Amino acid sequence: MSSDIPNGTESGQGAPSPESNGGRRPGLSPSRTNDYLQCPLLFRFRVIDRLPEPPSAAAVRGTLVHAVLESLFDLPAGRRTLEAAVAALPDAWRVLVDEMPQRVDVLPAGDDLEPWFAPARELLATYFTLEDPNRLQPAERELSVRLALEDDLELRGVVDRLDVAPDGALRVVDYKTGRSPRAGYESSALFQMRFYALLLARLRGRIPAMLQLVYLGDGVVVRHVPDEEELLSTERRVRSIWASIQASARDGSWAPKKGPLCPWCAHQDVCPAFGGTPPTIDPRRVEVTIGVRPQA
Repeated sequence: MSSDIPNGTESGQGAPSPESNGGRRPGLSPSRTNDYLQCPLLFRFRVIDRLPEPPSAAAVRGTLVHAVLESLFDLPAGRRTLEAAVAALPDAWRVLVDEMPQRVDVLPAGDDLEPWFAPARELLATYFTLEDPNRLQPAERELSVRLALEDDLELRGVVDRLDVAPDGALRVVDYKTGRSPRAGYESSALFQMRFYALLLARLRGRIPAMLQLVYLGDGVVVRHVPDEEELLSTERRVRSIWASIQASARDGSWAPKKGPLCPWCAHQDVCPAFGGTPPTIDPRRVEVTIGVRPQA
């Protein structure tokens, strides 16, 4: 699931802490991969230090819309209407707040939820111009996928929707509540989808026939047909990025990388690029989350 905000995450949660790891392998998801490429220090703050980040309105609204679209398919075909989706917003919001009470911090002042729900209704209305959910019967929703590679790395992620045709063909669908990228800037979103395609191809023995990005911010649908060479290239790239992450973990070189997304970063006060000082890194967390021991 994606929320289409600059920092790529709603809650700032990354890899599990040593106390809650439960013996899981070090792992990498598309979001955390993009974090490292964007800024190695941001990756460290999220995955190793697990510094808290306040929820943003865009991220929380994205989570809300995703929750409604997921629950929409609980209804029988014929009742999956825009009216039903809009009616589900208050209950979905209550569930999200029960799960994470700090989400209420993004609400505008006052007790009136109407200004908060209005943009979500617009996103849902756009969805119904792009697909007719009454003609769909997803095989999976919010599908957690995990793939253990040979070198002790686990790739993982959550697929918004997986459609399976009668002949077994797979279509991977991801909802984006932001706007579609400008021409030439599609690589990050397509990398995420190729990442999912790689996992599903290895887990199910079949390359997905279609990768589909549904942009609710401007009503654009991007479709891509992957092939075997493309997925092999994706795996090589993921392994290369992981090798760089492990090198950073060994020598402690989590260098900040200033860029256009810095204004949205929640960690400027501890970033050297903005005059801050990072917290002392915990070697035990490095070893648990990355799988290598830092050099003394």
